[in-house]
Amino acid sequence: MTRIAGIDIPSNKRIEVALTYIYGLGRSTSKKILKDLGIDFDTRAKDLTPEQINKIVKYISDNNLKIEGDLRREVNSHIHRLISISCYRGIRHREGLPVRGQISRNKGGKRRERRRKRLS
Repeated sequence: MTRIAGIDIPSNKRIEVALTYIYGLGRSTSKKILKDLGIDFDTRAKDLTPEQINKIVKYISDNNLKIEGDLRREVNSHIHRLISISCYRGIRHREGLPVRGQISRNKGGKRRERRRKRLS
């Protein structure tokens, strides 16, 4: 298995898709990285040379892409800020209900189910 940014990416997948296993890298960012580095999208992760892996890691660090722990911390701090100022979205996060305007009277079962498990 190839390891990039502390994450084992699957060997048998195309590198374009395998990079999306890193939190914070989506399909479009993955394509941009590969295009800028001149790596073929159809290359399997197991077929990457150590040079190519180093190029990908260097590209991520040079362009200050927030991934994994840094990004998770930032997202959590945003959520905790919303909770601490008790705005509508913060209250919804605290209660474990849908945050983005979904109707939850009849639907929203997953969020409400998690809420019931947490309360009991």
